[in-house]
Amino acid sequence: QLVESGGGLVQPGGSLRLSCAASGFTLDYYAIGWFRQTPGKEREFLAHVWRSGSSTYVAESVYGRFSISRDNARNTVWLLMNNLEPEDTAVYYCAATDRTWTATMVKEYDYWGQGTQVTVSS
Repeated sequence: QLVESGGGLVQPGGSLRLSCAASGFTLDYYAIGWFRQTPGKEREFLAHVWRSGSSTYVAESVYGRFSISRDNARNTVWLLMNNLEPEDTAVYYCAATDRTWTATMVKEYDYWGQGTQVTVSS
């Protein structure tokens, strides 16, 4: 089971760090991705980190503002979001994959968290 936390209400220009913790399995067996979704839209890929954490990939749409990292000793992955905009308001999900490539599609992920709401508003 994956559990996201750290969401909430933040003002435009602010920052949040989302956490993704694993329960019942070892996270370092998997690469981890972050996605977000707003009502009526498809789930959007944001970032991916390899099992070791040695390499990351961030979607162009959030590049330069979002970053992903992990600490396998703590069984946790983070998504750091800076300079947030109202358009970043969404439910954010982490997901785990055993694919051996940089997975960016929803169908490539095997395990999902329940999501955490991020609202960017003044």
